[in-house]
Amino acid sequence: MSKDNDGVKIYLLPNLMTAGNLFCGFAAVLSILEAVIQMNTGLNPAGHIHTAIWFILGACIFDLLDGRLARLGGNESAFGREFDSLADIVSFGVAPALLVFQIVLRDFDRYGWLIAFVYLACGALRLARFNCVAAQQKAGETSKDFAGFPIPAAAGLIASLTLFMLWLDAGQKTIGPWKFAMPPLMLFLSFMMFSKVRYPSFKAVNWRTRRSIPKFIFILFVLFFTATNFEWMPAMIFIAYLLYGIVRPLISHAWRREIEAEIEEEEEAPENERIS
Repeated sequence: MSKDNDGVKIYLLPNLMTAGNLFCGFAAVLSILEAVIQMNTGLNPAGHIHTAIWFILGACIFDLLDGRLARLGGNESAFGREFDSLADIVSFGVAPALLVFQIVLRDFDRYGWLIAFVYLACGALRLARFNCVAAQQKAGETSKDFAGFPIPAAAGLIASLTLFMLWLDAGQKTIGPWKFAMPPLMLFLSFMMFSKVRYPSFKAVNWRTRRSIPKFIFILFVLFFTATNFEWMPAMIFIAYLLYGIVRPLISHAWRREIEAEIEEEEEAPENERIS
């Protein structure tokens, strides 16, 4: 940790992860611009679109890691929260909006611009609301829920669905007719990001979270299956998370605890686990 002349706390590892998030967002934007150049010259832009998608998904991983590292070391700070939001608006706001505009919204003229901007504006408003709520919380107090669909999940859904559509139309210069589902999806995600629908943050899942062996094997299987079917499985996971928030109020509290791993851990280890 270091402090600048104003006494602002800057923790190294979490902010390095946030910097990685910002780099991925910047690289995704550059890749989309390269795709525009290739498309205008009659070449197949699929390679650069793929690159942009992977950078957006990589930014999701960095975003997940920075929060985990900050909470693990008790290194959450106002600086880290603001830095994270600035990185998020590039990686999960600008980059996905440009991506969808390039593959489909450009065909809708001014309406395409409007849809892309609505998504970007709602993402920025959601981040601003999140920071305001976090600033009002007491020290050490964290919420287990998100109000509204998280913008990293929205960007991950857009990127993974685009990856799925590219896989369906491999070798083509343009994505097939499924791409026209993206504009209404962008508007729906814009609404969901700024809605009051509650989504689990899974902050309770950490190194101390306990799971039975069958559940542990099931999680490993899901990870392996996702890695071997990366063309479409990430999209299914993001869609499931989107729908889960909608049906969550209808699920019993016991099932919600089971799914979200909301297990209260004791502050101290049992006597037989302590080192004497």
